[in-house]
Amino acid sequence: MTFVANSTLSRGSRSGWAEALRMPPIVALSFLITATIIAWSIAPQLFTTYSPVVGVPADKLLGPSAAHWFGTDHLGRDLYARVVYGTASSVSSALIAVVIGVLAGGLIGLLAGFLGGWVDVVLARLVDVLLSIPKFLLAVIVVTAIGFETINAAIATGVSAVAIFARVTRAEVIKTRQATFVEAAFLSGGSRWYILWRHILPNASRSVLPLAVLQFGESILVIASLAFLGYGDPPPASDWGLLISIGKDYLKWPWLVYAPAFITIVTVLSVNRISRWLRKTD
Repeated sequence: MTFVANSTLSRGSRSGWAEALRMPPIVALSFLITATIIAWSIAPQLFTTYSPVVGVPADKLLGPSAAHWFGTDHLGRDLYARVVYGTASSVSSALIAVVIGVLAGGLIGLLAGFLGGWVDVVLARLVDVLLSIPKFLLAVIVVTAIGFETINAAIATGVSAVAIFARVTRAEVIKTRQATFVEAAFLSGGSRWYILWRHILPNASRSVLPLAVLQFGESILVIASLAFLGYGDPPPASDWGLLISIGKDYLKWPWLVYAPAFITIVTVLSVNRISRWLRKTD
């Protein structure tokens, strides 16, 4: 009987993996785009031989061609190389923002939902205050207070996402805390902290993963917006938002704006599509 049960579980597990891997083509394309962006951020020198800082003045403002896929800027620098090298800053900053949001917001939501009582009231009011401030405005306030750098923009973006992660985690913890298996663990003599880390946290975190992926894409957009406004690293940095900001001064050469804007939009849309797929996948 045990052998039969184990065989059934094994077949069920394999079928679950097969079902998960059978993704729509648009999701597969989104994964491919996201993987390419991550590869750009890890090893940009493998994707271009041009320098993102040094240009050829004689080649300035050239249109897209086989030699320069995205054209060149006003200093003769290859725009594709600048976009590729700027990926590292955009991706790493977005990851920092997501980590801050997940850790801080997750801890607040976990404690508020599990402990309840006055702790829940105090932390819930704190989350309400953060939610009452527009996210982008909160990010601008934080980055203005701590300094104009890309890393500070990432911290500001992460702080602005804390309330969302706290709200979602709190709701999941409350729902999981009322589950039958949690009540059974209590009746079996399990301590509060053991049940929290062994049962509630793993189940509550399942809804946090799609939100973290979604927030990764949104963080890229927010950080690019902050860089566009001048709250990131100054030139010759090549953050995507900064490239768009520089390109807007050269309207006769639209590829200076279109290329980094297109990459930013495609990346955010791909990450959002992956997040939607994860929400629908068990």
